Amino acid sequence: MSYQDILVEQVESWLEIQIDRPEKLNSLRETTASEILDAMAAAEHDRAIRAVILKGSEKAFCTGIDTSEFTIADNEYFDFYRLRRRSRKVNRLFRDLPDYTKPVITVVEGFALGGGLELALVGDIIVAGEKARLGLPEIRLGLMPGGGGTQTLPRLIGKPLAKELMWTGRRITAAEAHQMRLVNHVTPAGAALDKGREIARTIAANAPLSVMLTKGVIDRGIDMSLADGFAAEGDASFMLYFTRDRQEGLGAFREKREPQFKGE
Repeated sequence: MSYQDILVEQVESWLEIQIDRPEKLNSLRETTASEILDAMAAAEHDRAIRAVILKGSEKAFCTGIDTSEFTIADNEYFDFYRLRRRSRKVNRLFRDLPDYTKPVITVVEGFALGGGLELALVGDIIVAGEKARLGLPEIRLGLMPGGGGTQTLPRLIGKPLAKELMWTGRRITAAEAHQMRLVNHVTPAGAALDKGREIARTIAANAPLSVMLTKGVIDRGIDMSLADGFAAEGDASFMLYFTRDRQEGLGAFREKREPQFKGE
């Protein structure tokens, strides 16, 4: 499929989606969000795709929302409110990505600011090049994070640090982000994609149903009581008893060979 704002390529057993709006530092508009949603929806139902890598350019992963689409007439604010709540693709992207059943690895080189950082936060794993700069600068514009940042960031790094980053609007380095446990890995500049691919390759070699169920239990369980989380984990792990991949994994272990998982 041909896209206007993104480049899409299957590499080995994962899909790579590159935001490709260099003239706008990869800011998101409705077209961008719609195309990312379409590409990921197609990959969701493709057994050959085991993970997704979301990336930008060397200069910027994503610098947030394209403000040129924020023109609202004086008498249309409530219409825009309804649009944002129900059908605006940019808002749907932030809401839908956490429910994606396959791992999403975000590769950050350059800037990940505002909605760009929020987009990375609704994925699963972030890999950053050492020259990356991350931040939520909305406060400086009289705004506030609107892509889930007030919810995702505190859950990841704690309330005090999240408040500081949002209330000051300052940009942090990749090293600081790693120290805060905001990113999983920091690489030399330009090498973040290689690390992201290494992680995707490792994940893709494992049982995809096990990955899917584990992802779901972790993401939902974080807001459950410990007892409810244990129950959810128990139910999910029991379902794997009925999969062919479980038989293949145990058989490969006994036979001292590499398993060939099919997601069945």
